[in-house]
Amino acid sequence: MSNVGSSLPSKHVAPDRIIVIMPAFNEQEALPSTLAGLRAASLPLDVVVVDDGSTDDTASIAAANGAVCLQLPFNLGIGGALRTGFRYAIENGYQRGIQFDADGQHDPEQIAALLEPLDHGADMVVGSRFAGAGAYQVGRSRGLAMNILRWAIRRLAGQRFTDTSSGFRSFGPDVLDMFAHEYPIEYMDSVEALVMACRAGFDVREVPTVMHERTGGVASNRSFRLAYHYVRVLVSLANTPKTHRRSRTAEVHS
Repeated sequence: MSNVGSSLPSKHVAPDRIIVIMPAFNEQEALPSTLAGLRAASLPLDVVVVDDGSTDDTASIAAANGAVCLQLPFNLGIGGALRTGFRYAIENGYQRGIQFDADGQHDPEQIAALLEPLDHGADMVVGSRFAGAGAYQVGRSRGLAMNILRWAIRRLAGQRFTDTSSGFRSFGPDVLDMFAHEYPIEYMDSVEALVMACRAGFDVREVPTVMHERTGGVASNRSFRLAYHYVRVLVSLANTPKTHRRSRTAEVHS
């Protein structure tokens, strides 16, 4: 039996169900194999594909492969698509979530490694490409920019991460709730979200994961945009305020 449901019950999901939030923009080539891998995983997963204004058959392929598909009327970017997914998770009562790429780079068999720290007190877990598992490589200029971001985040968040821009992450209920309301929607949202969670007082951890090459389609990042966005995100990070931790449990009982 498939672990990926074609429809999700509203506000009455079983406590063990895990929502997989998958932003997708023109991913018709990679999506079938990505969803097949999640169906084969021995975990209670409900997959939600957020179709970010695609002009191809992403939405119909997602639905045909058993996923819930939330269609945005135009392209918001990955941050806006993820916030839509986080809101859906909260509205439907999910307690744990996974951020997962549609392009086949993430390995469903490693989702368990992201969930385990949540069972031991973590609020958010980052799957790192550079923490000892696999041999993921980046170019020299991008590697330099990543090193600068690592340094900046260590200074601003008071914590060291080897992979600040990984899109393979897990979330507990309080982080799901915060991101449903406040997830950054600008380019390089993953970096800002990491700092936001740390500065809000959440227990954010990192685990080693293996990343694959994309299985189809074209990557959305373009090299000529990176320099501008790295500068922008550094300025944004420097101005990210410390916030108080949001607790869904406290809100429910208040």
